[in-house]
Amino acid sequence: MKTLNSRVLVPGIASGEVLLLDEPLSFWGGFDPSNGEIIDVHHPQAGSRVGGKILVMPASRGSAGTPACIAETLRNGFGPLAFILGTADVNISVGVSVANRLYGLSIPVIEVDLASVPDFGKYYRINITDDGLIEILE
Repeated sequence: MKTLNSRVLVPGIASGEVLLLDEPLSFWGGFDPSNGEIIDVHHPQAGSRVGGKILVMPASRGSAGTPACIAETLRNGFGPLAFILGTADVNISVGVSVANRLYGLSIPVIEVDLASVPDFGKYYRINITDDGLIEILE
């Protein structure tokens, strides 16, 4: 098992399978909040569903609509278990914070240097602790 420290943007605990996105994702127009599917036909992971996964992504491409899309997909149970971001994102953090507050969810959002784990996608499962420690399970 490897461990990795991160910067906590929104605290929470998660454990699950990784879904690594190769490119940034727009949650407003590139994502269906009703079912968690990536619908941007130009995105490398188009057709993938984020529900029940720890979503690892370099950044988001977004607008002010991102928080609403994220809060809605978390509310309806099709959202990710956690976000691991290469670049801090206020829109994702706000969406998760709103869902945490309104719906009593505990979805972590953390920032990590993704270049320090270039093979993130090969790992099947990871754990995230409340203080942002990432445990990478081989």
